[in-house]
Amino acid sequence: MSYGALCSDFYVNQKIALKLDLPGARETVLDMFDRIRRELPQMDRFRRYEGELALESPDEERSYCWAALRQTSVRSGWVNPESLVQAYRLHRLILETAPYFLSISPLDVDHLELVFGFDFEAERNRDAIVFNALLADTPLAALVDSASETVLEAQPLIGIALDEDRHTQAFLEIKTRGRPNEAGGGPNAEPISIYLTVRHLGTLRAIEDFTTAFAALAGHAERLAEQRVIPHIVVPIREAIVTGG
Repeated sequence: MSYGALCSDFYVNQKIALKLDLPGARETVLDMFDRIRRELPQMDRFRRYEGELALESPDEERSYCWAALRQTSVRSGWVNPESLVQAYRLHRLILETAPYFLSISPLDVDHLELVFGFDFEAERNRDAIVFNALLADTPLAALVDSASETVLEAQPLIGIALDEDRHTQAFLEIKTRGRPNEAGGGPNAEPISIYLTVRHLGTLRAIEDFTTAFAALAGHAERLAEQRVIPHIVVPIREAIVTGG
C-alpha cells in the first residue's frame, strides 16, 4: 500500500529517547554522520540548529531524509519515502550505529518510538473538517450548534496499551494548528497532521534488542495503520477535504 497516495505528505520518524545527555565532541558526531553518509550518500548536508545537529538530504520532489542529535535524543525521519522499506533502512542504520558512536547503553534508553505521519493541506477551517469527518455522528456533535456556531478546536488524542504490562503503547493524535481568530486555511497555513505513534517504554537488555524492538514497533504501526487509522481516520478526513463535507 502506498500511504503517500492518501495524503499530501507521508513520513516515517523514529526517536531514541535517552535519560542521560549525549556526548557533544566534534569527532564523535562527525564520525557517526560520516558513517551514515557512506550508507546513504544523499545525506550530505550537515546543519546546525538551535539545540540540534542534523544530517540531511536535499529536498527532491518533496522527498528527503534526515537524522538529528539533540541533548537527550537521537531522531531520524524520511518524508515521502518510496516505500516503508526505504524509510526503515535509515532507522535501522541509526539503531545499529548510534549505540557505538554515541556510547548509548541499553540502560540509558527511556523509550523508543516510531511515528507514521499523514499531512493534509486544507483551504477551509481545519478544525471543522476534523470535527465533521470524525465527530459529527457522535454524541459530541450535540455540543455544537452548526447553524450559528463555528468549531474552533477539534484535536482528538487517544492512547492505548498494546500489552498487559503497558510497555508497548500506541497514540493517535490529530493536530489542526488552528487559531481562535482564524477562519480557515490558505496557501501558507500549516496542514492537518495525523500522527500514529507506537512506543516501547523502558530500558532494553542488550544492544541487539534495539533492532528487535524496532521490528516489533514497525509491525504494530503497520497493523494499526492499515486496519484502523487509514480506514477510520485518514480516509474520512481526506474525503471531507475533497468533498467539502
